[in-house]
Amino acid sequence: MPGVELCVEETIAVTDAAQIPKQRGDQLTDSAVRYAEERHWDVFPGTWLEAAEGVENCSCGVPSCASPGAHPARPDWATQATGSATAARRLWSKQPRASILLPTGRTFDALEVPESAGFLALARMERMDLTLGPVTCTPDRRMLFFVLPGAGVKVPDLVRKLGWTPTAIDLITRGEGDYVAAPPTRLGGMGAVQWARRPTPANRWLPDAEELICPLAYACGREAATARTRRP
Repeated sequence: MPGVELCVEETIAVTDAAQIPKQRGDQLTDSAVRYAEERHWDVFPGTWLEAAEGVENCSCGVPSCASPGAHPARPDWATQATGSATAARRLWSKQPRASILLPTGRTFDALEVPESAGFLALARMERMDLTLGPVTCTPDRRMLFFVLPGAGVKVPDLVRKLGWTPTAIDLITRGEGDYVAAPPTRLGGMGAVQWARRPTPANRWLPDAEELICPLAYACGREAATARTRRP
C-alpha cells in the first residue's frame, strides 16, 4: 500500500531450524506438562506417527491424511483438553507419542500467515518494539502469532479497513473451536513445529490482535501481490 515502508534488512532464523528434533515420547510429555504448568495453556493429545516399511503414517489410518500425526484423535477433543499438569502427564502416559495440540479461543487465539510474510512482519514488529507473544513455525511453511482471545471477531473488520479481505491475503484467525499444534509435534515426514519466538516470562502477557494486524496484513498483502505478478 502506498506510503507504507516494508523494507526488511535483516533475516530472522528459526531457532535450531536445521536440527529437526525427533518426536520422542519423553519430549512430548514434558513439553505438554510445561505448557499446562508454566503457561496455563489447555492441552490435549492428538494423533501420532506410526512407521511402516520406512514410511511414517498417521495413526488415524487415513492414507491421504492432510495433517499426519498432528490433528485430534477423537471428535470430543474440546472436552478432553486440560490445563492441569497432572492430568496432562496422565493423558500422555497413555500414548507418549501423541502430538501436542492447543485449543484456541481460550487463553489465546492465533493469527496464521504464510511463513515468508510472517518473518517479514516479525522483523518490522521487532524494529517497532511491539509487544509480542510466542510465535510458531510449521513445517508446511506457516507462522502463527499468539494473541489474546477474541481475535476472530476483530480481525476481518480490521483487515478490511486496511483495504484487503483476510482470504485475499491468506491471513487466517484461529479462535474458538479450533486448535494449533505445539512444538515439538511433527507433521508427517515434513518436520516439526518449532518456535520462532519461544514462550518466556517476558512474553507471558499476550498482545491484542489489533496491535499486530497492521504489520501482518501489510506483509501478507505484499506477498500476495508478489505472487500475483509471478503467475503466467
